[in-house]
Amino acid sequence: MKPSPLSLGHERVAALETAFEILRAAWEGFDSARPGQPPTSASSLELLSRGLPGDGIGAISALREAECFLDESLAQSRPRFFGYVGSSGLEVGVLAEALSASHDVNMASVAATATMVEQQLIQWVSEFVGFGATHGVVTSGGMLSNLTALAVAREHALPGTRQTGSNGKGTLYISAEAHSSVDRSAELLGLGSNAVRAIPIDENRRMDVGVLESQIQADIANGFVPVAVVATAGTTLTGAVDPIRAISDVCKRNRVWLHVDGAYGLPAAATATAGALFDGISLADSATIDAHKWLFVPKACGVLLVRNNEALLATFGHAASYMVDADENPVDRTLEYSRPFRSLKLWVAFRAHGADAIRAALEDNVKLAQRLAAMVNETPNLELVVEPQLSIVPFRRLPMHGSVNQHNSDIAKQMQVDGDAYVTSAVVDGKTVLRPCFTNFRTTLDDVNELLAIVEKTGSMLENRSEP
Repeated sequence: MKPSPLSLGHERVAALETAFEILRAAWEGFDSARPGQPPTSASSLELLSRGLPGDGIGAISALREAECFLDESLAQSRPRFFGYVGSSGLEVGVLAEALSASHDVNMASVAATATMVEQQLIQWVSEFVGFGATHGVVTSGGMLSNLTALAVAREHALPGTRQTGSNGKGTLYISAEAHSSVDRSAELLGLGSNAVRAIPIDENRRMDVGVLESQIQADIANGFVPVAVVATAGTTLTGAVDPIRAISDVCKRNRVWLHVDGAYGLPAAATATAGALFDGISLADSATIDAHKWLFVPKACGVLLVRNNEALLATFGHAASYMVDADENPVDRTLEYSRPFRSLKLWVAFRAHGADAIRAALEDNVKLAQRLAAMVNETPNLELVVEPQLSIVPFRRLPMHGSVNQHNSDIAKQMQVDGDAYVTSAVVDGKTVLRPCFTNFRTTLDDVNELLAIVEKTGSMLENRSEP
């Protein structure tokens, strides 16, 4: 029988060996920082300018081209990547992802053992962060998790809106520094971004609970229907954690769904250092966690925890004539149909390393952030703008002359070009700051020391260049 032209055939073993060699070299490269970030090479630019290939070059040659592309791309797995809230490509997670992709399980329908693995993983995550319920779904990430949770909250507050649409009366409540995914969700759910009430933050950058309750009661008096309060468990800007228990009390009094957006920060609920910040998480109706952020696995792996499975089914359940072999399919709890076996990589991570090792890595990140904050406070020409609650440390360098904001913006841009350490800038209370974030199990105190050294070297160079 003639083999398929898409089969690797005799090239299979050599292709696997090539992939293993590339993977091993990458992991060894991630063990320590490398100087600089290579630019996109001339050969890559030439290859990327070509049209659709008619004939193939073989798996090994194609893998070598991919190796070059990856080496020239910005890898969040490197220990001095401090930008945004990155993932760090946990090794066993990478291997589990490859196994999952090779079997290409579809989680839309009942997928035998894979379906049970996902449900167990949801239970494990719930236990790890103290949520205390075992229902939910694994998603592509925080955007889809928040959208899913708020769709459930909308159906709970306004029954039948999945059929009739929103009546323009539903409202959502967030802190002034909540993630933009809530606004996007409001738009997609037909509530409209005008329905989102941004509640002011207090001196600790947490949602002001008194203002929240006043706003809810005013909206009810004006004929609106509060759909949900979204408490942020680790804001993207500074890592602040809203007072979940106090917000829960407000929600309970006013019969409003409480969703916790913990896409970044909620894993820290498992730590001794920061766990107290998440008091009340067991009272939430739903919660979002991105395992590809601070549970270290590769993208994409979001986990949505929901206390009431029936509420999920009431929002997403459909009677489809082509899916009748099971009483309930996983697709009846999520927006997605074809859905990969994302939960396997986090399941394997928990089995391979154990919850205690993952918790210890989280603790290390929090302590590195605290150490960086202390070092900033000890350095005369640096200013700590926000004391870290979790693992984000907004600070800035104070130049001898010129605009402080422009100086720090320039430092971030220059560091991104140089590539010795990667940071991004942000604006906090009108101040442009450097915003390093620790979510990588590979990052050490040496990397923190080098970060400050690079900031000083870059800032001094820019300062001298712009000297009047």
